Amino acid sequence: MFDTVLGSLADAQVLYLTTIGRHSGRTRTIEIWFTYYDGKLYLNAERARNANWVRNILYNPDVHVRIKEQQFAGRARALDRQADRALWDTVADLSRQKYGWGEGLPVEITLPA
Repeated sequence: MFDTVLGSLADAQVLYLTTIGRHSGRTRTIEIWFTYYDGKLYLNAERARNANWVRNILYNPDVHVRIKEQQFAGRARALDRQADRALWDTVADLSRQKYGWGEGLPVEITLPA
């Protein structure tokens, strides 16, 4: 059922990602494009590991996601170019199909089942 709800939101243009600031401990929310694949959400960080939201995730992977009116708690991780090569390419292709852009560092968000 959860997968059905998440799948029904896949066509939304943006999600709101909340991370915990690695220095301040305060919540930080950004609006960002996303793709949905195989039960997970994927974001592309244009500035890779230099993006503040990615740095926050590397420090604390617990995140909060809002898509339209639905809210979820999840865990995030930056994909590894070598270990996750096939997934990296798939996510980039899906992002290009949805937005016409699929560059940057893919970040995977796993939400509880």
